[in-house]
Parts: sequence; structure tokens; C-alpha cells
Amino acid sequence: MSSELHVDVSAGVAVLTLNRPAQQNAFTPAMAAELSAALRRCDVEDAVRAVVITGTPPAFCAGADLSHRVGEVSGTIDPPPWRVRKPVIAAVNGHAVGIGLALALQCDLRYMARDAVYGLNQVRRAVMADGYAHWTLPRLVGMANAADIMLTGRTFDGEEAKAMGLANDSLHAGEVLPTAMAVAHDIAGGSAPLPAGLSKRLLWEGLGMAPEAVGQLETELNSFVAKSIDGGEGMAAFKDRRQPRWTGSVNEEWPAWEVGAEPERPSLD
Repeated sequence: MSSELHVDVSAGVAVLTLNRPAQQNAFTPAMAAELSAALRRCDVEDAVRAVVITGTPPAFCAGADLSHRVGEVSGTIDPPPWRVRKPVIAAVNGHAVGIGLALALQCDLRYMARDAVYGLNQVRRAVMADGYAHWTLPRLVGMANAADIMLTGRTFDGEEAKAMGLANDSLHAGEVLPTAMAVAHDIAGGSAPLPAGLSKRLLWEGLGMAPEAVGQLETELNSFVAKSIDGGEGMAAFKDRRQPRWTGSVNEEWPAWEVGAEPERPSLD
């Protein structure tokens, strides 16, 4: 356990808590390293079915710690949350600006505090937004909203974040983490791990593919999943009117081949 990142794994859900409350969880190289290590663990451990990233109140992450040189805390997290093969949820329970907001944008779902301050304000400091923000933000809110946010460096609240499609929901700060945890436990207990991981990867990668390529991947991956350990469990549980018992392994069953074995096809590695 690090003083800058708390990690708790229970009932299939890993909670990663940024923990520099006196500095509003400002991001440091040490925090980036700890978060990277925790996400790698979440990616390979089958006991982890879903991940929640949050911050020790009162903030989620108020940006980079400016006591370090520009670039030292550029948000180079390895792997980034969107590459983790489990659903990653951002419980944005307070202010998230700069790299703090960029981190949330890398997650699959975002539940955000209604009255907190959000923004990518780097242009007002003579630097550029990073942490994949130029890639994630327009995919979430469209080019017009992304340009407004990134070129003006202005701030906005949770209600506007929800209206733009950036937040899945805008809540009272005290409701953010419980809501995110409820969703995480629902995923951990209800969604088959391998199809959920593959669906997540295809959602992120599919935005840059032609519709025909996505359709073909859906077909091929469904055939792959049908032969997996959990392939017949979902239908069996439905017929037996019981909860499914997932025993598959994302780490051991993940396809290591390029789908379709054609060089031009994208790999899901």
C-alpha cells in the first residue's frame, strides 16, 4: 500500500484511491507509477472483475503537482484504463482538472460530482492537455464541445458534463462513490468476464474502424467466446432460472491472435 494510492480488492471489485488529500490528490510521478502497477494487477488477476478509480475527499484529482517539471506527470499511465481488460469506472467525487480529468476520460464509465469543477485548462498555463485527452474527449463529447473545452481552457460543472455526454450521471458528491460501487458490483456479479472485456476493447478500438470491420469482428469474437469456459453457462443459467456462475479467465483465454489471421486486421492484444 502506498501513501499516494490506496488499493482495496473485495468481492470482485478493485478500488484504487488517489490519496494526497492535503494537495487535492495532485498527480505526481510516484502516483503515476503506483497507479500503473495497480492497473497491471487488475488486468491480469481474474479475481478482479471491475475497477473503480476515485480520490480521497475533497477532490478527485486537481491536476499535476506543479512542483515537478512539465512532462514528468504527463499522465503516462501504463496501461491506461481503457486498455485494462476489465471495466474501469471513474468515481469523480470532487474537482478534476488537467490530468485529473484526463484520467477520468480514460475510464469506461464516469460518475461525477454535480458541484465540482472540471476542465482541461493547460492552454492557460502555456502547455497542452495530455493523458490521451485529444483522443478521448472528442470521442465522448464531439469535436465542437472538445474544441470549446480544450481551446478556451474554461471550467464546467457536473451538470454540464452530463449534458455533453462526458458523465454517465451527475450526483451529489457523497453519492458518487456508492453509485460507482453499485455499478461495479453489478458488473462483477452479472457480466461474463471474457465477453465484457472483449466488448470493452471493441468499443474503444471500433471507433477507428469501418462498420464492416466491426461487424466481422463481432461475428468472429462471438464464435471465439462460444468456445470459452463460460460459453454455455449464460444460457444454462437462463434455462435453469438461476444466477450464472462465471469461472472463465480473461487472462488465460484472451485471444493472442490477430482476428481472422489477416495482416490488415487489428489485433486485440
